[in-house]
This record gives sequence, C-alpha cells and structure tokens, in this order.
Amino acid sequence: MGEFAFRDLGKLGGAALDLVLPRECGGCGRPGAQWCCACAGELRDHPIQLTPRVDPGVPAWALGPYSGPRRRSVIEMKERGRRDLVRPLGAAVAAAMTCLNRWGELDFDSERPVVLIPAPSRSRAARSRGGDPVRKIARAAVGALPTDCGEVRSGLVMSRGVRDSVGLSAADRATNVAGGISVTLALEELAGRDVDVVLLDDVLTTGATAAESIRVLGQRGIRTTLALVVAGV
Repeated sequence: MGEFAFRDLGKLGGAALDLVLPRECGGCGRPGAQWCCACAGELRDHPIQLTPRVDPGVPAWALGPYSGPRRRSVIEMKERGRRDLVRPLGAAVAAAMTCLNRWGELDFDSERPVVLIPAPSRSRAARSRGGDPVRKIARAAVGALPTDCGEVRSGLVMSRGVRDSVGLSAADRATNVAGGISVTLALEELAGRDVDVVLLDDVLTTGATAAESIRVLGQRGIRTTLALVVAGV
C-alpha cells in the first residue's frame, strides 16, 4: 500500500474519531479540545453553599451556579450523550469533596471512607441517555479521590408515578416526589456505619428530590452528611 493510501486511511480514521469524540469543549464549545483548561479551572473553583426552597435537612453544596461550563456540560452530557464529559465532571466533584473535607464539612480518609449515593432518576430518562449520568460521574469522582477514600452505592429508585418536574413549582415538585422514592437492599448495610454519606446529583433546582431522598434514607437508618451537585439553580 502506497504512502498516499496510508495518509488517506489516517484521515478517515481521524474523521471517524471525530464522530465518536467531538473535538469541541463540552463546557464552552471552543474547538480543539473536549475539555479546555479554562473550563477545568472554573469547575475546580471552591464549591458554593446553596439555600434550596425545599429544605433537604442537610447542607447542600454545588460546584457553582447553573451557568457557563457547568450548565453546558450537564446539557451536553444528558441531551447529546457526551460520555467523554464524565471524567472531567467526576474530577471536579472529587476536587469539591476534597475541599469540603478540608473545610470540615466532610471527614473522610482511607480509614473512614466517604460514600457517594447517586440521586434517583426516572428509569425512562436514564435509558434514553444510555445509562444514569450521575452514577457515572460518581464512579469517576471516586476514581479521582485518593486510594480507598470513597465508594459508590446505588440504591435510590424513583417510581413510575413520578413525572417530569420541568415547569413545576417547588410545592408541586415536592408533591410529585413524595412517596415516589424508595431504598433498595443494596444500601441496607450503610445503616449505622460510621461514614460520611454524600447524595450526588447533577442539578439542584428546588431541593425536592434531595429532600425526599434524604428522608427515605433516614427512615432506613442511613444518615446523609450533605448533598452535592454539579450546579445549583
């Protein structure tokens, strides 16, 4: 095979790779990188504390407001299937957890790990997105923490009766999820364990889902330390 044939194959391979891995930043849309240094830096800034309209009963923190690279990356991941954004978002969550640990909001190390529990999502929505993106971010975050400092436990399930909350008021969102979230046996052994439990989600709008999730976990003897999201509205 001649030189030009090899060159053509290289071009075809590069074009195919572009289809699988978009060469534009998932946080700002700049061409040339899947995740640029500027967006990485912004997401690694100090987390901010939120004041949800529906009180979850524990401190609620976010990497930042629902704007800029946080908003775009969540939309790109959920609506366009940008799975390549899971790793940088997981790294940002890990950085936020490390900061909260330093501030005394969390208390974990290799002897006392932190447990990340992904917030529940409607099964239909998860299937349409090729799996639960929050669970994937949680796994990436644990992978970015120091060895043996964290684990992921999935076990919050949203019933079919819970409808899409877009456009609902805070009161209606609370009513919508009331009694609509359950805890599976996969989380049972967390009851009474001396660990920090973090409820993780992508966006916190009113706090209704977080509040109901934390309530049902508490009924099973699982104490949630705080809620952490990529972005807060």
